[in-house]
Amino acid sequence: MIAVFIGYDAREAAAFSVLSYSIQARATQPVSIAPLMLSQLKGVLDRERHPLQSTDFSFSRFLTPCLSGYAGWSVFMDCDMLMLDDIASLYTLRDDRYAVMVVKHNHVPKETTKFLGEPQSKYEKKNWSSVMLFNNAKCRALTPDYVNTASGLELHQFKWLGSDDLIGALPGRWNHLVGYNPPRPDAALVHYTLGGPYFDAYRDCEYSKEWLTERDAMLRTASRGSKAETGTATTQRR
Repeated sequence: MIAVFIGYDAREAAAFSVLSYSIQARATQPVSIAPLMLSQLKGVLDRERHPLQSTDFSFSRFLTPCLSGYAGWSVFMDCDMLMLDDIASLYTLRDDRYAVMVVKHNHVPKETTKFLGEPQSKYEKKNWSSVMLFNNAKCRALTPDYVNTASGLELHQFKWLGSDDLIGALPGRWNHLVGYNPPRPDAALVHYTLGGPYFDAYRDCEYSKEWLTERDAMLRTASRGSKAETGTATTQRR
């Protein structure tokens, strides 16, 4: 079972649903998907919202090893993404030499705001933490107490590891930054980091057609399931 934790923000509920569908639709191995909803993490994550915090999952992502019992491997990803490949292909890249594996972007955003006017922070290792393959047993420093008290930079710059040598590199196709990285035909996981097509202002961004196509496929599948259930219920009443 591939354990996937996805950051959740109510403003991007549609993004979460479409990402989840896109993962399951292409997976060749069983996948469990858990949303990191703050309402479900009360008593575990109690830190106050920081003025520079642009999403609800800015800090909850670092609870992934704890929620996994510090055992095995788990995947974290932001919800503003779309899976275009088999997540099992990402999972096969895990390497026990490392505590965490990420796409090591050299990302220096030029803008000061992103979707819905949220602040755009600039710091070393920007967007490295948006997709993480956690070797949970080697991430025991990420206790709830630490995640509740550490600074944003300590967490997102992986200061909790003690050494960057424990950070493995994933191929760039597993976290393609829409609007920043040059278009690539082999993108496996696209990241609408500025804002996705579920916001009117970004409806025509790169990979918007792919996202809308995936959304429509999800809705058609849900509609067929609803009709099937209605038909079954009608037959039973008869």
